[in-house]
Amino acid sequence: MAHHRTSVAARWFRPAGARPGAPTRLFLFPHGGGAAAAYAHWSALLPADVELLLVQLPGRHDRHIERPFTRVEPLLEALREALEAEWDGRPAAFFGHSMGGMLAYRLTVALQRDGVPGPALLGVSSWAPAGCLDGARELSDLSDAELAATVADLGALPAVISASPDMLQVVLPTLRADLAVYGDHVDDAAVVSCPVAAYGGKSDPLLVPGAMALWATRSAAFLGVREFPGGHFYLNDHAVAVAGDLARHLHRQLTSSA
Repeated sequence: MAHHRTSVAARWFRPAGARPGAPTRLFLFPHGGGAAAAYAHWSALLPADVELLLVQLPGRHDRHIERPFTRVEPLLEALREALEAEWDGRPAAFFGHSMGGMLAYRLTVALQRDGVPGPALLGVSSWAPAGCLDGARELSDLSDAELAATVADLGALPAVISASPDMLQVVLPTLRADLAVYGDHVDDAAVVSCPVAAYGGKSDPLLVPGAMALWATRSAAFLGVREFPGGHFYLNDHAVAVAGDLARHLHRQLTSSA
């Protein structure tokens, strides 16, 4: 069974930078339409005592032949099965951007409800359970050309992809599947017991002003919001600051619990 568990975990979680002996781990969840590669450069941004595991969802890159999920609960169940195979007792944090923030939060809630080990820290970026201008359904109705233009404006697509019809045909079906997952999520006001650190762009067109501060109502130990210049993908320009802040919170968490 051990081999099966390892192969399940290996499909879903990609180590970035070889740090198998690191005392803590950070699981990074990508944005809608995004892949593990969005965080590949983060290993250079974090101290050597944090091992990075990048979440790779079906339907992208080396999992492109797998059908992407279109419902939130089956995706969370599959993620949870992979996580239980990967979990090794070391303290860990979750961080997710946009739809990745929703997945990281819902996974934390599911683990907590069943009384199984979850993250010591949850970091959320550009998504809040309340206060999002929920455009997922409207985006789903757009034509391929309109959808590509809209997400390019948000900063979700590198110019090289937006300019290539062939590349768009690869990316857009996955993005549409992720929008369906996002639109399938129903908020139940669940509060997580671990600390939450929130991050956002000051001019994010997908959030109402102050949305990220609403995380204070969802965490028993809210660590506050840090806002940066930029829109929904402010993280592209401010990854160094966000990664550093996360690492600081994680270390503080571990020293206080020790």
